[in-house]
Amino acid sequence: MLRSVVATRYVAPLREGGSLPALVEADDDGMYVVKLRGAGQGIRALIAETVVGEIGRAAGLPIPELVVVEVDPALALGEPDSEIQELLERSAGTNLGMDYLSGAVAIGAPGLAGISPDLAADVVWFDALVMNIDRTPRNPNLLRRNGNLTLIDHGAALYQHHRWIGSQKELGHATKPFAGIEQHIFLPIAGSITEADARIAPRVTPEAIAAAVDAVPDEWLEQVPIHLSVEEHRAHYRAWFRLRMEAPRAWVAAAEEMRQAVHRG
Repeated sequence: MLRSVVATRYVAPLREGGSLPALVEADDDGMYVVKLRGAGQGIRALIAETVVGEIGRAAGLPIPELVVVEVDPALALGEPDSEIQELLERSAGTNLGMDYLSGAVAIGAPGLAGISPDLAADVVWFDALVMNIDRTPRNPNLLRRNGNLTLIDHGAALYQHHRWIGSQKELGHATKPFAGIEQHIFLPIAGSITEADARIAPRVTPEAIAAAVDAVPDEWLEQVPIHLSVEEHRAHYRAWFRLRMEAPRAWVAAAEEMRQAVHRG
């Protein structure tokens, strides 16, 4: 389970993208970037952030700690912006926070110097696994602090789950390649995705997947408008990832083929 903290002070809005995340201080004296449940992307974005982020952390990738953040609508009382007031009121209860990395700066394609081919390949592998459409030159979701790379913002991954109704038919798509990998910002500098698969796949165990899925609060799954119990919903995520990780992994071969094509020019 994720650690739980209580938001004690709304510090500032982070006006990036459509989710309007908040920088808040919590009762553990930590600072967090909070994705709010009342934002336009909906509760499934928080579910994706949690599942994908925790799988990435289990795989050893540089993803900040995630926490559950309790938001009291009273935080909105001192906020002069009516849009933010309404967002905080809609987000009362549990939300998702990411450890705030003070001094970190966003980087894009011009800032990739120093990133090793192996690390780039590991990130490509991971984003192909979780079908992350948001690691492109247009929207890289990368931070650098003290020379170290950090991966953020995985709410757009698992995009297929926005259409899930809990059927076996959906699980049939789990083994398919991820076409969006051709736009990945790291593809031109990545080493072998096949070798990355050998490095990382052993870490993405059924236990790691189950732990990531179990980290999602029941309350969020209860809000998803499909006729599944919380445990049935969790089982669907676990089954999807179990099938995706079964060898041979066609999505790995497809990503490696695309990498070779990009390197050939």
